[in-house]
Amino acid sequence: MAEDEAGDDRALWDDAAATFDAAPDHGLHDAVARGAWTALLRELLQEAHADSRPAVIADLGCGTGTLTALLAHDGHRVVGVDFSPQMLRIARAKTAGIVPEPTFVEADVQDPPLPPGSFDVVLSRHVLWATADPSSAVRNWHHLLKPGGLLLLIEGRWSTGAGLTAAESAALVEPLGGRTELRPLDDPALWGGPITDERYALLHTRRPG
Repeated sequence: MAEDEAGDDRALWDDAAATFDAAPDHGLHDAVARGAWTALLRELLQEAHADSRPAVIADLGCGTGTLTALLAHDGHRVVGVDFSPQMLRIARAKTAGIVPEPTFVEADVQDPPLPPGSFDVVLSRHVLWATADPSSAVRNWHHLLKPGGLLLLIEGRWSTGAGLTAAESAALVEPLGGRTELRPLDDPALWGGPITDERYALLHTRRPG
């Protein structure tokens, strides 16, 4: 991405930060929505990280830190990455005092400056479709995982025409090897009401060893 384009995008997200959490699935102010996302993350992470240790998680494109906070409340060690300073300002305030307190990094999520092979889980929600090169992004994210680690992509192909279909996302991770599973996310509780478009979780496990 050219520097001027990145600056324009950053300004757009900075401007959106103040009202970003108003969406039911962003701020999770509603107890039903918050409970649905908490249960979903616990279910997906328990399958991928079944031992008793807290997981080390990279939350890429963390925005205002809502999912970061949910994960940290459950005891996981989370690093949130976003390129919007205003989004990160809200995320830091939202997660202040949680133990263990998350760490936040201002950076381009397509190639985050994080140590390779260091994370049990790399999570990205509604970010991959917006990257300049989704294929490059998933390769970079895959390199952050420990052997046997989980790449968890929560994506969709929305009624506006934006996004990635499940088949498109699966094709992006196929060259990485490992095991891939797709799950529909059509529970209205996750989104604040019924949906008519495609929303899903893609779970890709890096080969052990």
